[in-house]
Amino acid sequence: MKVLISDKLSPAAVEIFHSRGIETDVRPGLTPPELRGIIAEYDGLAIRSATKVTKELLEAAATLKVVGRAGIGVDNVDVKSATARGVVVMNTPYGNAITTAEHTLALMFALARQIPEATASTRAGKWEKNRFMGVELFGKTLGLIGCGNIGAIVADRARGLKMKPIAYDPFLTEHRAVDLGVEKVGLDELFARADIVTLHAPLTDATRNILSREAIGRLKRGVRIVNCARGGLLDEAALADALRSGQVAGAALDVFETEPATASPLFDLPNVVCTPHLGAATTEAQENVALQVAEQMSDFLLTGAVTNAINMPSVSAEDAPRLRPYMELCRLLGAFAGQMTQARDGVLHSVAIEYEGAAAHLNHKPLTAAVLAGLLSPVMAGVNMVNAPVVARERGVDIAEVAHDRPSEYQTLVRVAVTTDRQTRAVAGTLFAGSRPRIVEIKGIKVEADFGRHMLYVTNQDRPGFIGRFGATLAEAGINIATFHLGRAAAGADAICLVSVDEPVPEPVLAEVRSLPLVMQATTLTF
Repeated sequence: MKVLISDKLSPAAVEIFHSRGIETDVRPGLTPPELRGIIAEYDGLAIRSATKVTKELLEAAATLKVVGRAGIGVDNVDVKSATARGVVVMNTPYGNAITTAEHTLALMFALARQIPEATASTRAGKWEKNRFMGVELFGKTLGLIGCGNIGAIVADRARGLKMKPIAYDPFLTEHRAVDLGVEKVGLDELFARADIVTLHAPLTDATRNILSREAIGRLKRGVRIVNCARGGLLDEAALADALRSGQVAGAALDVFETEPATASPLFDLPNVVCTPHLGAATTEAQENVALQVAEQMSDFLLTGAVTNAINMPSVSAEDAPRLRPYMELCRLLGAFAGQMTQARDGVLHSVAIEYEGAAAHLNHKPLTAAVLAGLLSPVMAGVNMVNAPVVARERGVDIAEVAHDRPSEYQTLVRVAVTTDRQTRAVAGTLFAGSRPRIVEIKGIKVEADFGRHMLYVTNQDRPGFIGRFGATLAEAGINIATFHLGRAAAGADAICLVSVDEPVPEPVLAEVRSLPLVMQATTLTF
């Protein structure tokens, strides 16, 4: 395994990679063409905000498995393209949350008491005590736009200052709001009530310019605005006009729409405090996010554990070893169903996945992703657990998950039912001896069969003579049978033959099998 660190990270991150046996190159400051020229060598890419992970870079990253962002925002990563190529994108949402929240509060104090302007005046030899009349934070209504990790910390500290926090966040539940001690409100109500507005939202299509010119006009006159989240959340030109008119009493910005921000209509205004994206700039935060991203990437590359992924269900380092055999079982069941569907040329409409026994109590998202990866891989190159759910959704495939809280014939059981425009086909499996995937049911017919590298699946009429003819056909072709498994619905009804062979069955031999008396269907399978 090999990881490239293309932005400045704490040396402690390199030590973590090395201690886990992962080769690491540290090359900050590469130009985009330089990075594209070497990225194919690496399994992982660790970045901060400087490196832009574009579609073009990802297309050159033939072996890349994971991008780790040491920080919260991933707007410098083309997550959609990464997902399409099966690359996991991780961030570190907790490593700098306290630091960024504290910077928000620092800017709030600086704004309320005009500390930067007063500092400059005093250093210039002036003593303008009457010029800098501030306001108290005590008793003020604080409007938080976004109340995730950072917003929640700001709210907690604000309550300690005896402020009144209110929050707009579509994902904030009433129960969570009560736990945080904030009042959940709509955006219009926040605009009408807040004395100070702080921004804590990611930059998305839904949040871009959430403080637009029109929105700023609806704010309470004399409001103060603090943004330590993302540039682009507010209209900077509109904010400058509002500051000049007195609609906004002051603003403090740590982030800008264009960075580095070397020019802005806000810079010449006296009631503005600006810092150069320092929200996460503390010794503790830099160390925390570097350590966190190195641990997360190492865990994923070495064990398959997925933590803080933007585009894939999380699997903790503790759960990864326990889930691994289940994910392999799910992948194999999906691959079985996918090859059978491909063989019959049916159009895939829906997939229903049932979990029984021990499987019912596991984290199903990675298991379902494994089923879909196995199901789609026979017909699509490059499909894996990262992009399979997206690919299925884009093709209009309906996915259903059911966890049965009922006694199961097996200690654990996973059943995959695939519906095409022709029929529904189901296959079920279990784990033998705790880790060996095994098929136990096909189309409702009981059959006990381990998965083999090369297999031959035959549906036949349950009549005497089939097994002898079938075995003779393979023997004449020089194909050795490794295992032979049979099942039938009832005596004389449809039967199933599932055979593991030592080598792939050539098409001419398959044609001979299909022509045998009593054979209804024959398909080769590869796992």
